[in-house]
Amino acid sequence: MTWTTCLVVLNYAIALYVLGRVMLRPYREPASRVAWMLVIAGVPVFGILFYFMFGETNIGFERAERMRKIQSSLFQQSKASLHEPFDVDIPERYQQLFRIAQSVNGFMPVGGNHGEIMANSEKTIDALVKDIDEAQHHVHLLFYIWLADTSGLKVIDALCRAAGRGVVCRVLADALGSRSLIDSTYWEQMEEAGVRVAYALPIGNPIMRMLFGRIDLRNHRKIMVIDNRITYCGSQNCADAAFSPKPKYAPWVDTVVRFTGPIVLQNQRLFASDWQLATHENLETLWLLEETTKAQNCPALVIGTGPTERHSAMPDVFLTLIACARDELIITTPYFVPNESIFNALCIAARSGASVTLNVPRRNDSWIVAAASRSYYQALLKAGVKIYEYTGGLLHAKLLTIDGEVTMLGSANLDRRSFDLNYENNIVLYDKTLTQTIIERQQGYIDASVRVTLSEVEEWTKPKLLWYNTVATMGPVL
Repeated sequence: MTWTTCLVVLNYAIALYVLGRVMLRPYREPASRVAWMLVIAGVPVFGILFYFMFGETNIGFERAERMRKIQSSLFQQSKASLHEPFDVDIPERYQQLFRIAQSVNGFMPVGGNHGEIMANSEKTIDALVKDIDEAQHHVHLLFYIWLADTSGLKVIDALCRAAGRGVVCRVLADALGSRSLIDSTYWEQMEEAGVRVAYALPIGNPIMRMLFGRIDLRNHRKIMVIDNRITYCGSQNCADAAFSPKPKYAPWVDTVVRFTGPIVLQNQRLFASDWQLATHENLETLWLLEETTKAQNCPALVIGTGPTERHSAMPDVFLTLIACARDELIITTPYFVPNESIFNALCIAARSGASVTLNVPRRNDSWIVAAASRSYYQALLKAGVKIYEYTGGLLHAKLLTIDGEVTMLGSANLDRRSFDLNYENNIVLYDKTLTQTIIERQQGYIDASVRVTLSEVEEWTKPKLLWYNTVATMGPVL
């Protein structure tokens, strides 16, 4: 037997083993199994390598096991304030939504919250810096992307000032998304000033990392907590709207809400779990600072999803939100690559008489996402969904409102990465006043957008349609 024959036999043997993994992998959609089978069988050697790199949502056994233990421990520590029933007034038609959201992390809806929508990215940073300057006990920040630009340095300077007066400052940044800051002197500057710094999901040796888990499973969360009194939730990273890594898409347009009230503790719990995974430091003493309230206004709860949470958590929440819409559903998202269930739910909502609006960027920083998104346009438009493409920059806000009463906002996009791969944090709330304010923001985005019509889409050339549909077909693989 020649070496060539041996290599061919070895390739087929490994391919059969990998195909078996594809078929036995739990929670995989049939379309995903078929797509991976075609890649593995059709692209010798490289198809197998591609599968091991991106085919399984595997964060690594050790990390996954540690996170499960951390979450179990934190659940017990914070159970009295975060997981016991609160008397909140939520209409019957939305109770299923809050039950589904509660099933993700066990958080109960809590009232007594107040939310203030920030005017723009610059005002968000200014408000955060002010809150850090007024902090008395601790400041906890987690960002996927943190840049050493004007906004990023403002926050760093505020943290150094706070640490200098004895405030405990903990900073967590994603090892990949914030790598430029982590490798800079500014990271060292924070350490020298007394800020406790760490990075989430370190890669280390890329080759070794691929053997024990996927590189592209990232912590995409944006969590800011000050003194257990204030938290921020939204789409903005710690960076200027000009976003220097991709300036041609600027400005990056985000929406952030500053919250006070019991909801702060739930965001704190998410931060504590991520911090302990990265540093082994248990933050159990934080719960000694808690103040509970039974006020009725603005019932809300935090949803934290990721590779170590239950499968399909974020899609379940999206599906339930869409199903709740009777009159109006407005979705603002930069990345729209729905799974089949969510795509069908949007069509059903529109056909049932609800006004369904989808607002996405005209120019997307991801050409793959842009192409995949447009593959859905024709069917959505025929079902009655209104589609608008924002022209004032990269619309990066992630908002969903239903019937002028319920809002979900946070870090999660309406795409496969947020559904299956990234750690995300969102807040779902029932509050007519705050929701109306957010709808006004959404309407401002729509006013700065171009409406996509069915006649326009039907005039797309066959090569363009072929490209869009081909990219979308690869969605289950990518």
